[in-house]
Amino acid sequence: MEQCGQCLSQPPPWHRLYCVGDYTFPTARYIQQMKYADKFWFARDLSKLLASRIQHPATLITSVPLHWTRYIHRGFNQSQLLAHYTAQELNVKNTVLFRRSHSTPSQQGLTKSARQSNLKDAFTLHNTNFSAIDYPHIAIIDDVVTTGSTVYQLCQLLLEVGVKRIDIYCICRTPEPSG
Repeated sequence: MEQCGQCLSQPPPWHRLYCVGDYTFPTARYIQQMKYADKFWFARDLSKLLASRIQHPATLITSVPLHWTRYIHRGFNQSQLLAHYTAQELNVKNTVLFRRSHSTPSQQGLTKSARQSNLKDAFTLHNTNFSAIDYPHIAIIDDVVTTGSTVYQLCQLLLEVGVKRIDIYCICRTPEPSG
């Protein structure tokens, strides 16, 4: 398993990150088309690609939430669609665990520290019937992981309620800037 220098010096709160590939052509194009050109049906095929890479699936998959205003504007939550189809492919449970408690500006183009600041207190646990005892291994799915700030915040909420293992599933990972 490859790990970057940052992950080696400051390990993230998740156990494993699975992804289809880097945020480069052609995968990035599929993500952009899915999100901004209303081609939400791409989620099914992208989920099949993702599921084929997951060796030890979590027993529960959840997604990164959108604030309701962005959801209304876009008409769907791409991460929720990916979670739904990936859970189907892996034959595991899928549920919404998080709520975005306030709207935040887009993360696109922000530095890591700006992303972290942008997301402070942006999420809450939405599902009050959730039990970490029933689901000690959970996966959080997002379309793109750049700095990990979003999934980091969500991991903290799960760790606070006793989840033992968290994996991150994503379609694309933004490559580290080269030298």
